[in-house]
Amino acid sequence: MSIKVATRAHIPVLANETVEALAVQPGGRYVDCTLGAGGHAAAILEKSTPGGQLLGFDADPEAIKEAKTRLEAYKYSTLLLNENFVNLQAICLKYDFFPVHGILFDLGLSSLQLNSDERGFSFQHNSPLDMRFSPNQEVTAADIVNTYSETELAHIIRTYGEEGYHRRIARHIVQKRPIETTSQLARIIGQAVSIRRGRIHPATRTFQALRIAVNHELENLEVALKQAIELLGFEGRLVVISYHSLEDRIVKQFTRQRAREEQPRLRLINKKVIIPSEAEVQRNPRSRSAKLRAAERIITQSEQYMTTEKYSFSAAVEGTGWRRPALLQKLRRTFAAAI
Repeated sequence: MSIKVATRAHIPVLANETVEALAVQPGGRYVDCTLGAGGHAAAILEKSTPGGQLLGFDADPEAIKEAKTRLEAYKYSTLLLNENFVNLQAICLKYDFFPVHGILFDLGLSSLQLNSDERGFSFQHNSPLDMRFSPNQEVTAADIVNTYSETELAHIIRTYGEEGYHRRIARHIVQKRPIETTSQLARIIGQAVSIRRGRIHPATRTFQALRIAVNHELENLEVALKQAIELLGFEGRLVVISYHSLEDRIVKQFTRQRAREEQPRLRLINKKVIIPSEAEVQRNPRSRSAKLRAAERIITQSEQYMTTEKYSFSAAVEGTGWRRPALLQKLRRTFAAAI
C-alpha cells in the first residue's frame, strides 16, 4: 500500500520504504531526528493513526517552521523542536518520550537548504559562504576557507570530501583568499582541478567536505546512533537514510557491530541496502544516492533481568503513544504556545 504524502516542493526520499522499515503501527511512538519539511513525519503520522505520537526535531529553525505548516493536521500528536540530533537522548529524557517504537535519521539536505540563495549550501546560487544548519553555530564555511592553513584545508577536503585533488584545491584556495561567496569558491576549485568529471561538478566534493566540517555531521551521527539504542524499546526500529559513502559506512559498521557482538543489541532488518527505484529517481533526482539501512532492537541476556518498562511497551503506551496522559496535555500546551 502506498503512503499518501502532501505534495509540496519537498519530496521525501524512500517514503514507503521508510514506513515499512520502521514497522509503523497505530498508537506508536516515533522520533524523527531530521525533520526537514516534514515529509517523512507526515507519512509516519498517517500510518500510526489513531493514537500515534511523533517527536521531531531539526537543527534548522526554518525547517521547523515549514514542518509545522505541513503537519498542522497532526498538531495535537506532535512536538517539534529546534534541536540537533546529537542531543537525542537528552531531549527524549526531558519529555519522558521513551521507550520508542522507531527512530528515523534522514541525513540528506532538505530542499529548503539546497534551494536557498542565502545559506551557501549549493554553488548553484551565488551565496555567502555559510553552510550552517543553525544560525546559532559559531563557525561558518567562510571561517574555514579563509582562516585554516593549507594543510588543514587539504585534510578536510580529503577526509570529508574524498577528493583526490585535495592538496591542489587547498593551495588554490589559500592563494585566492579572501573568498566570500559560493560562486567565487566554485570558480577557484574549477581552476584548480581544470577538468569536469562526468556529471559531477569539480566543486561538489569540496562543498560536501566543508558542510560536514562546519556542522560536525559525522561526529554527531556516531554519538546519536549510540544514544538511539538506549531509547528503542524491544523490537523498536532504527532507520537511517544516508547520501554519501562516509555516512553510510558509519551506519553500516555501527549496526553490523551491534548485531555481531557476543550479546547483540540489534538485528539487521535489511542486510542488503535499500535504494530508490528507477521511477523514484526519475521523479526526484536528488534521491539517486540515497541508501536506507534498518535494524531492530533486541534484548540481551543481561537486560532480561532489568526492568521491562525500560525496554517494552505497555498497553497504555500503545494506546496513546505517550507514557503519561498528563504529559501529553503538557506537550500539547507547549506546542500550541509555539505556533
